[in-house]
Amino acid sequence: MDDFAHETGIQVRYRDLDTLSHVNNAVYASYLEQARSEYFEAVADLDIGGGEMVIARLEIDYRAPVEMEDREVSVGTSIVELGGSSLTMDQRIVADGAVAAEATCVIVAIGEDGGARALPESWREAIESFEDGN
Repeated sequence: MDDFAHETGIQVRYRDLDTLSHVNNAVYASYLEQARSEYFEAVADLDIGGGEMVIARLEIDYRAPVEMEDREVSVGTSIVELGGSSLTMDQRIVADGAVAAEATCVIVAIGEDGGARALPESWREAIESFEDGN
């Protein structure tokens, strides 16, 4: 996935399947979440569970089913916009060479009071450096 700055491989598990033997649509969101987490750890040494950011919007366009036989999906992740207190991330799930889903996620940096705060300069610098280098 050359058009994404970061790629995460995720094993398809039996428990991910629905009664039609496809990966359940809700599991796609979990795959995206895992890839976002790995992106932030790799790029800025951030733990998305640390209470410093929240998802304000997640939009998923489903393109094709993922099945157990696919064994693994790849999730491409890139940050496409840095705002004052938010960032926009594009993601794509690919299984067996086919696009299974495309997603856009808006993440907001939050302060101790739970309100939006400016993106820390250290995040901005790390993200810009990573994205520009890929």
